[in-house]
Amino acid sequence: MTSIDAFMLNSSKKLSTKTISSLSAEESPSGSTTRATIEFVRGLSEKVVPDVKLTRSRDGCSGVATFTFSNPNCFDASTAEAGEITGMFMTDEEGAISTNDVNASFSNGKPQAITSTYVMTSALDWDRFMRFMERYSDANGLGFSKA
Repeated sequence: MTSIDAFMLNSSKKLSTKTISSLSAEESPSGSTTRATIEFVRGLSEKVVPDVKLTRSRDGCSGVATFTFSNPNCFDASTAEAGEITGMFMTDEEGAISTNDVNASFSNGKPQAITSTYVMTSALDWDRFMRFMERYSDANGLGFSKA
């Protein structure tokens, strides 16, 4: 895939183009109380905010989002009883989008990070993903900067 646009969302809140303010679900402009969340285990919201890198094809019809979570809470011993990691599920007021492309990295036999890739194959997939990311960034204080 040839990428023309590259974006990065991260929790540093240092922005070069614009600032996205953090809103609680009650303050959401849509009036919805459904909070955008990411889950690796169904029913267990991931508390670690990821770094997200986006690429988009020249024609805008496809793209890839790569999420990197450092020390995610799904690795905690206290959450082991909740279930196994079966994918990455991005849930908001519109429903859920998911990917099974989830990889864990280990250091000295201990899990350190999760990298997950979500592939968008159409302009509709891209638009849906961007709506989710706008809600997720509002809920988690993510910043946006154009690379």
